Amino acid sequence: MSFSTDVKEELSKISNLADKESVKAEMYGYLCTNNISFENGCIKFSTESEYNINRFSKLLNNININKYDIDITGKKYNITISKKESELLREQFKRYNLDIVSSMENLEKAFVRGSFLGCGSINNPQNKYHIEIRLKDEYIANKVIDILKKYNINFKVLSSSDKKNSKRCSIYAKDGEEISKFLAFVGAGASVIRFEEIRVYRDMRNNVNRLVNCETANLSKTIGAAVKQIEAIKKLKETGKFNNLPDNLKEIAELRIKNPEASLTELGQMLKEPIGKSGVNYRLKTLVDKVDN
Repeated sequence: MSFSTDVKEELSKISNLADKESVKAEMYGYLCTNNISFENGCIKFSTESEYNINRFSKLLNNININKYDIDITGKKYNITISKKESELLREQFKRYNLDIVSSMENLEKAFVRGSFLGCGSINNPQNKYHIEIRLKDEYIANKVIDILKKYNINFKVLSSSDKKNSKRCSIYAKDGEEISKFLAFVGAGASVIRFEEIRVYRDMRNNVNRLVNCETANLSKTIGAAVKQIEAIKKLKETGKFNNLPDNLKEIAELRIKNPEASLTELGQMLKEPIGKSGVNYRLKTLVDKVDN
């Protein structure tokens, strides 16, 4: 299963159905998403998660909506509420709004959880950090953003239009820290632990890769410089210029020939009278320059 499916499975098993107000807030979250459609006066919800469809049906039963059909189309589970029951559901939420939801923390968590279950997705954190919830309109999206901000969880709004010029709106986050806080907020504790384990491993792997790349680049640079220096020393010897060099240049030249892989610091320590990196670099640069003079 995907990481997103695992999160929804965990959230679907949360035991809060005895709290009637939380149930209503969570159902309202579902109803505010793009996965809710209306067909011939019937409310329909679709999802690829069997656990999610079971959660939705339990919420319906809890608010006394009992007449609905569940079917499968391809990979999707669909739940269609009868026309009469759909009218009852609309009536129940006619005066329900986000101001009511924002009155209590448990209702805010339930509402946001319902919106994620309704039309949310989260990428496998091994590949990239991205979580998104598709909502019915920009007003709802901004209200959800406001709720999350209260708990220092930062999401952004993305608005777009489809081919039919229908306005669509999503909220999203691409930062691992924000995603982790969101999962904790909606009650996906086990998913938070798994997400953090992956995040730590991924960050460590990226750091190691950066270090390896840096070391490789430095090594290549060192080898390239050493090759150039050795070639210059050989030319100086071939042309007879080497014998006329000062003893300090002859000494560093012989050490470079014998130790092609050594760093400047290491060469400096091999001298009879050790010097620092910059001093070694100056002497070797002088040897290279003398080839052209």
